[in-house]
Amino acid sequence: MNVTTALGPLMALVAGILILVVPRLLNYIVAVYLIVIGLMGLLGAGGFNLR
Repeated sequence: MNVTTALGPLMALVAGILILVVPRLLNYIVAVYLIVIGLMGLLGAGGFNLR
Protein backbone atom coordinates (compact mmCIF):
# COMPACT_ATOMS: atom_id res chain seq x y z
CA MET A 1 0.00 0.00 0.00
CA ASN A 2 1.32 3.42 -0.93
CA VAL A 3 0.23 6.33 1.29
CA THR A 4 1.23 9.89 0.49
CA THR A 5 0.52 12.85 2.75
CA ALA A 6 0.94 16.52 1.96
CA LEU A 7 2.83 18.45 4.60
CA GLY A 8 0.61 21.57 4.57
CA PRO A 9 -2.70 19.96 5.55
CA LEU A 10 -0.99 17.82 8.19
CA MET A 11 0.64 20.89 9.77
CA ALA A 12 -2.67 22.76 9.66
CA LEU A 13 -4.44 19.89 11.43
CA VAL A 14 -1.82 19.70 14.18
CA ALA A 15 -1.83 23.48 14.61
CA GLY A 16 -5.63 23.55 14.84
CA ILE A 17 -5.69 20.87 17.51
CA LEU A 18 -2.98 22.64 19.51
CA ILE A 19 -4.85 25.95 19.31
CA LEU A 20 -8.02 24.28 20.60
CA VAL A 21 -6.16 22.65 23.50
CA VAL A 22 -3.93 25.62 24.44
CA PRO A 23 -5.24 28.90 22.96
CA ARG A 24 -2.16 30.81 24.16
CA LEU A 25 -0.08 28.86 21.62
CA LEU A 26 -1.77 30.72 18.76
CA ASN A 27 0.88 33.46 18.66
CA TYR A 28 3.74 30.96 18.53
CA ILE A 29 2.08 28.75 15.93
CA VAL A 30 1.37 31.71 13.64
CA ALA A 31 4.92 33.03 14.08
CA VAL A 32 6.50 29.66 13.26
CA TYR A 33 4.19 29.23 10.27
CA LEU A 34 5.10 32.64 8.88
CA ILE A 35 8.82 32.02 9.38
CA VAL A 36 8.64 28.65 7.62
CA ILE A 37 6.62 30.05 4.69
CA GLY A 38 9.03 32.99 4.40
CA LEU A 39 12.09 30.74 4.39
CA MET A 40 10.52 28.44 1.81
CA GLY A 41 9.78 31.45 -0.39
CA LEU A 42 13.30 32.84 -0.07
CA LEU A 43 15.00 29.51 -0.65
CA GLY A 44 12.81 28.64 -3.62
CA ALA A 45 11.17 25.62 -2.01
CA GLY A 46 7.65 26.71 -2.95
CA GLY A 47 7.02 23.47 -4.80
CA PHE A 48 8.49 21.29 -2.06
CA ASN A 49 6.62 18.01 -1.76
CA LEU A 50 7.33 15.20 0.70
CA ARG A 51 6.62 11.75 -0.71
